[in-house]
Amino acid sequence: MAMTPDELIDTSMMLIVHSGDARAAAFHALQEAKAGNYEEAKKLMAESKKKALEAHHIQTGLLTDEGNGEGPQVNLLLVHAQDHLMTSMLAQELIAELIELHEKKADK
Repeated sequence: MAMTPDELIDTSMMLIVHSGDARAAAFHALQEAKAGNYEEAKKLMAESKKKALEAHHIQTGLLTDEGNGEGPQVNLLLVHAQDHLMTSMLAQELIAELIELHEKKADK
């Protein structure tokens, strides 16, 4: 059964929340790495990945519904939510590389 407009709003907002939490944890991890706190940075990146996974599960549910012919009517909020997810995933990838560089630089 297709989502109601209210369900789509709730789903989109949860996608935004989890993606935002993932992005925030990743940037916090970068700050910790810059301060030389690599273990804390790794914990924060793990937290970031966990939040991103929650967002990814929501996205997968939407894609599954779409594949079953029950996808939601796309609206600007859903597009915005997808944008949040993609930018947080990109931030995670780049921040992981930056943390690695900081750690290697500190070892020299």
